[in-house]
Amino acid sequence: MAAALGLGVILGLLGLLGEPGGAARVLHSLHYLSVGVSEPSPGIPQFVSMGFVDGIPFTRYDSERGRVEPLTEWIKDSADPEYWDRNTQINVGNQHVNARNLETLRERYNQSGGLHTWLRVIGCDLLSDGSVRGTYRNGYDGRDFISFELGSGRFVPADSAAEITRRRWEHEGIEAERKTNYLKHECPEWLQRHVRYGQKELERKEPPDVHVSGKEEHGTLILSCHVYGFYPKTIAVSWMKGDEIWDQETEWGGVVPNSDGTFHTWARIEALPEEREQYRCQVEHPGMPEPGIFAWEPTSGGNLTVVVAVSVITAILILIALTGFILWKRQSGRRDRDGYNMAAGRDTGTKGSTAGITA
Repeated sequence: MAAALGLGVILGLLGLLGEPGGAARVLHSLHYLSVGVSEPSPGIPQFVSMGFVDGIPFTRYDSERGRVEPLTEWIKDSADPEYWDRNTQINVGNQHVNARNLETLRERYNQSGGLHTWLRVIGCDLLSDGSVRGTYRNGYDGRDFISFELGSGRFVPADSAAEITRRRWEHEGIEAERKTNYLKHECPEWLQRHVRYGQKELERKEPPDVHVSGKEEHGTLILSCHVYGFYPKTIAVSWMKGDEIWDQETEWGGVVPNSDGTFHTWARIEALPEEREQYRCQVEHPGMPEPGIFAWEPTSGGNLTVVVAVSVITAILILIALTGFILWKRQSGRRDRDGYNMAAGRDTGTKGSTAGITA
């Protein structure tokens, strides 16, 4: 349960979660998530990086194993040795830069020690209208640090320390151009290459299994629509009362990957027990010939609980990143508003792995 929740939070930051209540416009996506920690421990490496195509983890690097490894058969079978060597070199470099970033930031935020995290998300989405949406975000201890807006070509700092980074990058005059080139050209090119590598797997259609459950608490009926085992991740799940869709009253879970390469999600709504028969769950998915309408049948469905296994590899990453989110909420840190000497990192990234910043 905790792992699934953590995965939803992390993939939400990645921008990989579709909106179950509306039609997604993303055709394909390529993202990389890297997480560094200042105090590694057994099972929690100093540095982890994972690649995602269409929300599915397909590559992984961690500082304990020291090499990029495949997480899907299609990338394992398609990529040549140079692919793995080059990506390993990029990640080794990023690991060292990441460690220096953590050192510098700890000093500049006047932190004496303890566990600290540096998180970076970079990638692109190919949209149905042919346009490209880019993502570049950095965070320290779970808080936003600096991001890049592809549309405006501007860096957006989150505080005075990040403002110094922004000024330095803009003064050097190449960072915005490099990130624009990567997000607009290199990333989409590699996205298309990866889609070709895994075309048979990535363009398959597996319809969802849907289970509706209900539970009455304190005079309120909580209706849950669990949808799982579907691919691709594009899906629309809505609760209806009569013929009207009640999106405003619906709570959604993220579209989260399972260990078998499919996805699961859920939608929940509160209702009056006497109005139970008015509610239906509507599900639309490319693997379904037409939208499905599902009702709760207490005699056959009961209070069904759907348990979905998350891959062990992904769960390890979640644990690391979730630590950062906990710190995000709990640590305010003191800000040092002067002398924050941060330089641009090296965007080596034909395959999407960029270093971020370096002290």
